[in-house]
Amino acid sequence: MAFPLSPSFNHLCIARDASRTTFFSKKHHAAKVTLQYRSCHIPPKRVPVTMQEGSVADAGRATSAVGVAERIAKRLRSVVPIVIASVQISALAPLVDYACSTGAAEAVLYSPDTKVPRTGEVALRRAIPANANMKAIQDTLEDISYLLRIPQRKPYGTMEGNVKKALKIAVDEKDSILASIPAELKERGSLVHASLIEGKGGLQTLIQSIKDQDADKVSVSLASTLDTVAELELLQAPGLSFLLPEQYAEQYPRLSGRGTVEFTIEKGDGATFSAVAGEQKNTATIQVVIDGYSAPLTAGNFAKLVMDGAYNGATLNCANQAILSDDGVDKNSGFSVPLEIMPSGQFEPLYKTTLSDGELPVLPLSVYGAVAMAHNEASEEYSSPYQFFFYLYDKRNAGLGGISFDEGQFSVFGYTTIGRDILPQIKTGDVIRSAKLIEGQDRLVLPKES
Repeated sequence: MAFPLSPSFNHLCIARDASRTTFFSKKHHAAKVTLQYRSCHIPPKRVPVTMQEGSVADAGRATSAVGVAERIAKRLRSVVPIVIASVQISALAPLVDYACSTGAAEAVLYSPDTKVPRTGEVALRRAIPANANMKAIQDTLEDISYLLRIPQRKPYGTMEGNVKKALKIAVDEKDSILASIPAELKERGSLVHASLIEGKGGLQTLIQSIKDQDADKVSVSLASTLDTVAELELLQAPGLSFLLPEQYAEQYPRLSGRGTVEFTIEKGDGATFSAVAGEQKNTATIQVVIDGYSAPLTAGNFAKLVMDGAYNGATLNCANQAILSDDGVDKNSGFSVPLEIMPSGQFEPLYKTTLSDGELPVLPLSVYGAVAMAHNEASEEYSSPYQFFFYLYDKRNAGLGGISFDEGQFSVFGYTTIGRDILPQIKTGDVIRSAKLIEGQDRLVLPKES
């Protein structure tokens, strides 16, 4: 069984080869080595090794990568003779992937109890800076998702108690909930609040589903109720809940809220995507919700690029766990936005710094279809002005709790919400035929011209 390595992106600098695409760090080739011990009591360990290289712009160096990897593996064997090493040189796809038999050291690295969102919809809902009462309702309802995972006898009594708790908050704190909504949206907010309590996608309906003790019915009702919760929360958050740093406020485009980008992807080799509604086509549609609440500068820069048509005709490059746009050479460039990551539990993003081990961002990378910017060529304190990627999260390539090894290292600014099934069908050479900002133009604030 092959033991896959984490994809360590660093700055994504492409050295193209006829058979593959390899990514190298701008400053150096950071080789990350995963060691798998055969001893049943020693867990897998990641050992970073750094080696000096010349300019990464020399694409010819990519052909010697395997030789470099073999030399590192040889050095390791002289120090740790009982390990099998898989070496990856800052790559999305392993350059060396040694096969080995399954041993006791291959413990389960993914825990279903880790409350990291596993869909873009959940991640986006949690990122809304809404009223505290609405967040209490949301948290109480989301706990039911975990109760539904319990096999055999479901704790329906506990679920019903959760919904009744949420219902009490919704009724008792109605004035507080509606007070958080701007005056021009109050009428709409009142309608959504009433729907949350008694509507088809509301709490009363969810209680009845739980009383019927049908897990599938509860799951559908819960999803509908949480959608209503998110709708009301979005009305409470018409703009940013924090002030941007003064040095960035007027320098970069910013998105004050949410936007939706629709991509039309075309097969580059004339092939077709899987049949949809019985019809095979060489184009497919993907929608991405971009989040200015947590990444206003990154999302704003991306939205402006989309509106300028910068990605129309861009070629896609696929690797083990990512689909990247091309690097933007000879295209309209955006802004080199400072690396922008909002840690969970904080109210504003951090800039020019990655998160420490154990810290989770509000917009995690560890979600299939996450959308993030690559690093800038000149400095990893900045995101690329143009190049972005879709992250194809795979828990088999993740660490404890299902967290990506590269979590907290990139500016994630959105998630694929429609067309996730299209992502694995995209191949290197496919093209973004068009990218359109279909929602959120009114929330895009452009910098003043100097």
